Amino acid sequence: MNTKSFLVSGIVGSIVSFLLGWLFYGILFTDIYPQEQCMLYILLGCVFYAFTFALIYNRWAQISVFGTGLKAGFFIGLLLTLSTNFFMQASSSAALNIDFIIPVAIDTASAAIMGGVIAAVIGRFKA
Repeated sequence: MNTKSFLVSGIVGSIVSFLLGWLFYGILFTDIYPQEQCMLYILLGCVFYAFTFALIYNRWAQISVFGTGLKAGFFIGLLLTLSTNFFMQASSSAALNIDFIIPVAIDTASAAIMGGVIAAVIGRFKA
């Protein structure tokens, strides 16, 4: 594994993830999470999420093209998002409805875009 590629793609992916979260949850869909959030924890979540993708792409999958990263990001993001949201739903008294589907769609789209960007950055370091 190329350490420089891993670090740079993880950092860029963290920034993309954070900015997409700000766009979707801070600007477009503010009613999904109306209470004040701790930005430090959100940033740390974005960092670890992006570095998970960077590790998978760099070490095991050798993904270094935007389109392939987008597809892998979609499927990995969908599986992780569904898992997380089902666990959160288990501790909720609310019935499963559209409030479950919208965050899954947003997080899956964000993971796909972030995955594509991470793959593109990895591709830049291939020589």
